Amino acid sequence: MGFSSNQGGFLNEINVTPFVDVMLVLLIIFMVTAPMLTQGVEVDLPRTRTVETLPEESDNLVLSVKKDGSLFLDEYEVTLDSLSTQLKKILKGDGKLLYLKADADVSYGVVVKVMARVKEAGIEKLGVVAEPEEDAS
Repeated sequence: MGFSSNQGGFLNEINVTPFVDVMLVLLIIFMVTAPMLTQGVEVDLPRTRTVETLPEESDNLVLSVKKDGSLFLDEYEVTLDSLSTQLKKILKGDGKLLYLKADADVSYGVVVKVMARVKEAGIEKLGVVAEPEEDAS
């Protein structure tokens, strides 16, 4: 259907090679950045027998307590004193859920203080995140 190059005519076929190159570059970019999109701060979670997976919806907030006692609301660091006011500002009637990820080495007293501040902010439902227990068999 097309003309040969020595006749001086137009080529009426689309060259898809540049489109394929762009799509491959976009695929590589997606594959590299997708693992970095995890939510929250990395903590060593305690293990338990019955665990449900953490929903990946964007409407949820994750409150992380690291081993040294520092608090992170998603990826932003907050103090214990300002936690309840920050939660009131963020969750004012939006229906968002709050999940608590506490490091396995954090003392029970720190977790109770954090949960008291969450209750003070008016949050009635708090999800606690853990990892599944490994079988000894």
